[in-house]
Amino acid sequence: MKIAIAQLNPIIGDLPGNAAKILELSQEAAATGVRLLLTPELSICGYPPRDLLLNPSFVEMMDYTLQKLATDIPQNLAVLVGTVAKNDQAHLTGTKPLFNSIALLENGKIHRYFHKRLLPTYDVFDENRYFTPGLQPNYFTLDNVDIGVTICEDLWNDEEFWGKRSYTVNPIADLAIIGVDLIVNLSASPYTVGKQKVREAMLNHSAVTFKKSVIYVNQVGGNDDLIFDGCSFAMNSQGEVICRAKAFYSDFINITFDVEKQDLALSKITELANSADEEIWQALILGVKDYVRKCRFSKVVIGLSGGVDSALVAAIASYAIGKENVLGVLMPSPYSSEHSINDALQLAKNLDISTQILPIRELMQGFDQSLAELFKDTEFGIAEENLQARIRGNLLMAIANKFGYLLLSTGNKSEIAVGYCTLYGDMNGGLSVIADVPKTRVYSLCHWLNHQQNREIIPTHILTKAPSAELKPGQFDQDSLPAYHILDDILQRLINQHQSAAEIVNCGHDAQIVDKVLKLLFRAEFKRRQAPPGLKITDRAFGTGWRMPIASSWEALNNMKSNHK
Repeated sequence: MKIAIAQLNPIIGDLPGNAAKILELSQEAAATGVRLLLTPELSICGYPPRDLLLNPSFVEMMDYTLQKLATDIPQNLAVLVGTVAKNDQAHLTGTKPLFNSIALLENGKIHRYFHKRLLPTYDVFDENRYFTPGLQPNYFTLDNVDIGVTICEDLWNDEEFWGKRSYTVNPIADLAIIGVDLIVNLSASPYTVGKQKVREAMLNHSAVTFKKSVIYVNQVGGNDDLIFDGCSFAMNSQGEVICRAKAFYSDFINITFDVEKQDLALSKITELANSADEEIWQALILGVKDYVRKCRFSKVVIGLSGGVDSALVAAIASYAIGKENVLGVLMPSPYSSEHSINDALQLAKNLDISTQILPIRELMQGFDQSLAELFKDTEFGIAEENLQARIRGNLLMAIANKFGYLLLSTGNKSEIAVGYCTLYGDMNGGLSVIADVPKTRVYSLCHWLNHQQNREIIPTHILTKAPSAELKPGQFDQDSLPAYHILDDILQRLINQHQSAAEIVNCGHDAQIVDKVLKLLFRAEFKRRQAPPGLKITDRAFGTGWRMPIASSWEALNNMKSNHK
């Protein structure tokens, strides 16, 4: 039996467009003798549709689109399409009105629906908000082959692999007990660094444990803050990878299930990235490219400070959407060093992007004059420093509004974590490209890029000079913050590992520094709540999965406990 994987990049809500792509690949599959075509979770509407699912007309249109697609699918081809199905018992049982489902299309009809059994509610997921879980194992028979159907999270509850059980059932084990010949998993699994290795290790364990071949189909593309890496793959019953689709690109792969051997035959295997930096780079490229495209922009504008963060964002943008579509704006103040201006211009030359220089000295003087009476008898401080960032933010937004560009924000995760950023200033933007990239990783990515291109893309001086916001004479980041390698390790322990201040101190960090970072982290929550969407690349980002209160006294309590441990 020939089976095809359609690794799709849907646009959320574009029901006709997504269906047209599925139909196109169905016709291609049928022409090459494919019997079963697999598409990702919610492939008809794109994942995650979020509160579009609360709109009855959206659900009705999805059903109409699916019905029409079924009539258009070529004969002798079965297609599994991700969709939603109505829960007719919702009003009687007090459950949610929808199922997250897979529809089996064949011979002009929707033959069956298979419902997702495990609904994640952690991190960026909130599926209990919309869906009722399916209660039965899902499988169907095609040409005498029994095929088990699972949807994304259904695969992620192997107690033996994880050392714990998050749900009461294991859909994979249930299908093995039934005795299906093959298991397919149709997913929309967001990218985080190193996640593909976890997926493959998990499927290896399932395949070997249950002696079943498994096909894993994943969505690809950027949708808001989430990036989907694709990397669809299949394993034979010995736990060997027999095919792997491209990472961060749409792909279409044919594989064969040998009915006599009851196993999958070897097919095309695309190699994974050689390093975390390469993987992250590809993810950010896709995230920017799709955000610009799916939000119907064509050009972007970036404030170029001569620093490493804006340099990396400019490089990502130029590779993602083309150098001709990127405008870099330099806005020097009286405190801007000559080398920063030169560094920014050299970066623009290396990337071959257009630039504009807009000095802000006179604008600063105008603000000073307007505020002189109110600010008299006070010392120059943060308010005056931040005016520079806000002047720059206004200029960038004016350019974006005037020409219809998307403004890309350039703050990194380390700065956003501790509030080393200015609301309505450098935080302005429609997309925060490196909001989930720590400062140390920013440097690592820049060095990787220069090495990968075998030439200087990011000027060497940008990578070697001490980082500075240049909002007052002689200012450096480390005047206010710990060294970035220290800060990033503390933040990783606080944010990703959920360690207490005392635990972090016990790992060798200075208690005063830890308490300072903890205080800064919690006090900056009001800023993060007003930040633009940031591309997610780690398992704990300041995005839809970060749900911290703004008005909270937990930081003070936690700080007190760490001092009296």
